[in-house]
Amino acid sequence: MFPWHQYLLAFILVLAGFFHIQKPKIFHSIIPNYLPVPKTLVLISGIVEMILGFMLVTTQGQIVAARLITIMMTIYLLVHWYMLKTPPKWYHWPKWLLWLRLSLQFGLIYWSLQYF
Repeated sequence: MFPWHQYLLAFILVLAGFFHIQKPKIFHSIIPNYLPVPKTLVLISGIVEMILGFMLVTTQGQIVAARLITIMMTIYLLVHWYMLKTPPKWYHWPKWLLWLRLSLQFGLIYWSLQYF
């Protein structure tokens, strides 16, 4: 058995990956302009998040998944920073929410580091 918070992170990743596939337009709009093929990136990142979420709660895949989640969340900092500097047209919330979102990304990175 894994700690409950490990299952929670796995669930969050699987759910986030599912939404990448179900609601891709939301994610397309926050992909930085300098990254190619945003539709493909959203689809691939969603699938990878789901796979890593499932791997995180397997004995054989836990450490590999934790490392890859950490790398992925670190790469996602670029997306969060880009959204902070260039919010999408549909985003009308206060700027402090974008800062909070960026801060939460560091929390996710720290959280994934717990399972090495």
